[in-house]
Amino acid sequence: HYMRGGKPGAYPTFALFRDNVHFVLDLYDPFGFSKKMSEEKKAERLVMEVNNGRLAMLGIFGFLSADAIPGSVPLLKSIAIPYDGTVMAPFAPDYHIFG
Repeated sequence: HYMRGGKPGAYPTFALFRDNVHFVLDLYDPFGFSKKMSEEKKAERLVMEVNNGRLAMLGIFGFLSADAIPGSVPLLKSIAIPYDGTVMAPFAPDYHIFG
């Protein structure tokens, strides 16, 4: 993980597993399209991927807001489904799945 000194966007390869157990594709670039890519292009694509992740998080929180507070996101007013529960319940210290 990059918070523990790792490099963002660097995924371990499954080569050892692939050679000894069975065939499996790698998580990042399973078909090897980035092997010939320049470092500048890789850095640009990493920034694009991080920004896409940020946009996805904004979208998820937009839907959470629209469902929890009707009318809070005008663009989602026609498709938001009102929810009167606690949307952050899974993160509560006393939350249990089985009981």
